Amino acid sequence: MKLSILLLTVYGFLILCLRAEQKSLIVGMEMSFPPFEMLDSSGQPAGVSVDMAKAMGQYLNRPIQFQNIPFDGLIPSLKTGKIDVIISSLTMTEDREKSIDFSDPYLKMGLAILANKKSDIRSIKDVDQVGHTVAVKKGTTANIYAYQHFKNAKVLVFNDESACAIEVGQGKADCFIYDQISVFQNWKRHEDRTRAILQPFEQEEWAMGIRKGNEDLRTQINDFIKQFKATGGFEQLGMKYLVENKKAFEDLGIPFYF
Repeated sequence: MKLSILLLTVYGFLILCLRAEQKSLIVGMEMSFPPFEMLDSSGQPAGVSVDMAKAMGQYLNRPIQFQNIPFDGLIPSLKTGKIDVIISSLTMTEDREKSIDFSDPYLKMGLAILANKKSDIRSIKDVDQVGHTVAVKKGTTANIYAYQHFKNAKVLVFNDESACAIEVGQGKADCFIYDQISVFQNWKRHEDRTRAILQPFEQEEWAMGIRKGNEDLRTQINDFIKQFKATGGFEQLGMKYLVENKKAFEDLGIPFYF
């Protein structure tokens, strides 16, 4: 009898451990930032960050669930427990570190400029001038940079990057400042009307956002990032999603992201 009770207790404990291991990890991202976070033709999550999240789920032995959330809603969703981690091209900043924790950085990115072809802008030094109009996406580090540094130029804030690029293409804004990958991609869409100034004027690092105090998850994620890098995971993602971008950066002598 005692042996049966003991076996049942051990069995129950093992089941609980298995369920804990298999508990879904809920990943929040804004799926409107190709090729990092996007929806494929069938409406399913896809891109660099999605593949990375899936690989992390395998490493942690936990199923992954994705939540598509507007960028400025990601940190509030993390803090309230709606999601477990943010993987959404999220830049590490001192201000954000006041409310959430970050993993180790996995990518280096810089802010760059998409300028109208007729604009006199050639570098960031030319942007903050009376008569210039700058487009930025709401809630991004480019938005913060513009708020902190531009005193003379007019700043237009939009909810999505395509609107920013269209403003530049139509000549309603002199430039759009955002990360290098977005500037490159939007330039490719509007080559006839825009110029890409890809040399970064501000360096940034991307990391995963984690709820304050969740040190166990933070350690596990950092272990994954280290392993993923060592086994060539990031290099494979670059070759899968960013071949054209990688070549353009090599031609310009600009370091690649990973």
